Amino acid sequence: MKKILISCAFVALATLSGCEKRLDVAPTQTIDQTIALNTSKDVEAALIGAYDALQGANANGEPYAGGYQYTSELLAAIPTEVRFGGTFANLQELYRKELTTINTTAETLWMRSYVTINRVNNVLANIDKVTEARRSKVEGEARFIRGAVYFELVRLYGKQWGDGNNASNLGVPIVTTPTIAVTEADKRARNTVAEVYAQAIDDLTKAEALLPANNGFYASKTVASAILARLYLQQGNFAAARDAANRVIVSNKYRLVTPFGAAFNTKLNSGGSNPAEYVFAVQVTDQDGNNGMNTFFGTTVGSIPGTAGRGDIRVQQAHLALYEPGDARGVFFIRPGANTFTFKFLDRFGHVPVVRLPEMILTRAEANLRLGTTTGATPLADVNTIRVRVGLAPLTEVVLADVLKERRLELAFEGHAIHDIRRNRGAVGALPFNSPKLVLPVPQREMDVNKLMVQNEGY
Repeated sequence: MKKILISCAFVALATLSGCEKRLDVAPTQTIDQTIALNTSKDVEAALIGAYDALQGANANGEPYAGGYQYTSELLAAIPTEVRFGGTFANLQELYRKELTTINTTAETLWMRSYVTINRVNNVLANIDKVTEARRSKVEGEARFIRGAVYFELVRLYGKQWGDGNNASNLGVPIVTTPTIAVTEADKRARNTVAEVYAQAIDDLTKAEALLPANNGFYASKTVASAILARLYLQQGNFAAARDAANRVIVSNKYRLVTPFGAAFNTKLNSGGSNPAEYVFAVQVTDQDGNNGMNTFFGTTVGSIPGTAGRGDIRVQQAHLALYEPGDARGVFFIRPGANTFTFKFLDRFGHVPVVRLPEMILTRAEANLRLGTTTGATPLADVNTIRVRVGLAPLTEVVLADVLKERRLELAFEGHAIHDIRRNRGAVGALPFNSPKLVLPVPQREMDVNKLMVQNEGY
């Protein structure tokens, strides 16, 4: 994207003689990046464009505005707990674990993710044009976005870390320079799972060092720490996951909110403000943004103005039965008709939570328990912090199953399901964690135009 489209009206302003000689001049529908990204403000505007790409433009594959999250939840869904009742064939394929190489969710997520990466690459290629006072922050935000996106891509389109040889299992192509035009040189082979994780860790680690402690609702130092904690947990690197999560917690920037429901439906509950436990969220307003979680998990409730959604993803009794009596999370559902829906995403203009503080607390608890350590707090204390907030009695002792159950219920429907199943070597119904059916296909359009691309097993 080194060429940036300009208004067609510009062409209409050309003189007659200019039109007659148009074959002798540079094309007026494009501007070279040396002109388009010539000042600090230009580069910072391009960074906002990278955030915008993360947000997505429609409810069918937007990255952090729902696409990464509901893809994970549908891949993990079993009919006794969650049913998909919608008509979109691409989401039906995810739910049935019968994806095709032309699945539009897999295709759009891939495309939007690489659009985001390319916008970041443009920013980083021109980082020297940013004023010195703002350069570290801009570079940190750009590296955070790229590292987070590569992490999401490799765990959706590649095998789980440790499932075979990370150094030979295929991940996704790594691109770190701007794409000017699609030439043969721009057609990349897939890098290995190990290489993609290394790239994500490098970007996120540098981002953590560069970013300020406070940065509004944009990426900050603790936001990078949080995604690193998630990444290391996915790898089974429990010491690094524990330490990164602990850095988020001890920053004291975040706190659990009460009641539990106050952590969701931000437009309805808090006029659009982020709850104190949001580490990072995609911002949605009634003027801009898209909430893909609301589109598919939400439903319109006549008695609650501002609610919306297709009501496609429906919660079943087996899931409701997982909650203990008195658990505020167990009643955070709504049944306006024949079907039951989570209450988390009823708000049409609610922000989409990417990382909440409870995830970091439970990550620290799990890692400490597995390692036999007590960094920051004991696993029992961390688990009880989560339980007490939702009205449950504290436990007197804790085992790994307790931590994983709290994680499953606290973070239900927020995009962790398939990744937790895969890293814990679980199963989705009769499918083992390493079934090819739980990995997205490389989009057929990529296979058709790039002879270097290799398709995933089973497609």
